[in-house]
This record gives sequence, structure tokens and C-alpha cells, in this order.
Amino acid sequence: MPELSHIDSRSAALLGMDYQVDVLTRFMTAAQSADAIACVPDLIATARGAGMMVIHVVVAFRPGHPEVSPNNPVFSAVKANGMIVAGSEGAAIHPAAAAREGEPIVVKHRISPFVGTDLETLLRANGIDTLVLAGVHTSGVVLSTVRQAGDLDYRLVVVRDCCADPDPEVHAMLLDIVIAKQAAVVTTAELARALPGRSS
Repeated sequence: MPELSHIDSRSAALLGMDYQVDVLTRFMTAAQSADAIACVPDLIATARGAGMMVIHVVVAFRPGHPEVSPNNPVFSAVKANGMIVAGSEGAAIHPAAAAREGEPIVVKHRISPFVGTDLETLLRANGIDTLVLAGVHTSGVVLSTVRQAGDLDYRLVVVRDCCADPDPEVHAMLLDIVIAKQAAVVTTAELARALPGRSS
């Protein structure tokens, strides 16, 4: 399993993924949603304080969801319930994870942020070789991003206390067994200690 060592914040980016109102409230209980977002402000502040690039990843569809194929069961359910429409309250980033002016927002129409977006161009243009990942759901965007970014040879760190899933058992199994094979799985506090200017 990869272990966390010193992170060069100049070549690292935090990806805050799918911290959106519908994703947090329509698929999880209120308690799960509160837990999912509780540590995110500290994580984002830590990344910003270390000079790390912060990228916000969101999923959003045009009215009528023309991007959704009937062959896609996950997003077909989203379409059927009229969720995550661009510009709607449900598609908005939760205030605890809001972007600052100048921070890129990558809009996707699939689970992976690498599919049909300019994310990889953005990362390459900024010399990013390390991705710090946090988001909901663990079984969705987090797992998908780990798989694809790993194949693209990025160094990966997943922040455990800023990820959540509607199924706690699946969440734990993915972080402790599956994702841990490709990424260093850490807490926000452990990440902070690996950044410049922090004591270990």
C-alpha cells in the first residue's frame, strides 16, 4: 500500500469532488451528509494555506438531461428525478466546499472527472503530478478517479474523513482494501503534517 510522505504543494492539486446539494442530500441521510461535509472546510483551508492548487469538480446536466443515455442506470435515475441540473439549487456546490475566485471548476457529465472534461489538460498545464482526492460518493467519483488517475500515473492521496458513501460498509471496504492499493489513505490532519511548514 502507498504511504504518505512529504508532498510538494507546488506540484499537487486538491480535487474536491461532487460536494453538491443534490449529491449530499438526495442519496444520503442527513447525518451522513453532515459527516461528509464536516471536515471539508479544514481540508480546503489546509490546501490553500500550503499553496496547493484547488480544483472543484461538479456533475451537472442541461435541462432535460440530454447527456444521459438510457443505457446508464445511475444517471437515468438522476434524470428521472430531475436532479443536478446546471444552474439549479441542487447542482450548487455546498457552501462548506465553495470555490474562491480564480479556482477552477471542472464540470462533468459522467462519474469520472477525466471523461469529457479538460481536467487532464488543466493538470498537465500546471505541472501537477500528485492528486489529493476528496468527495462523495466513495463508491462513485472517488473510486472512479482513483482508477483512472492511477492509470495515468498520478501519485494519489485520498482524504478519508472527507469522503462518504450511502453504504458505510462499502465505504470502509473501499478505503481500507481497494483504494488503499493505489493511494495513500489519510486523514485531514495527517495530510497537513505532510505539507510544507508542518511538523511531522
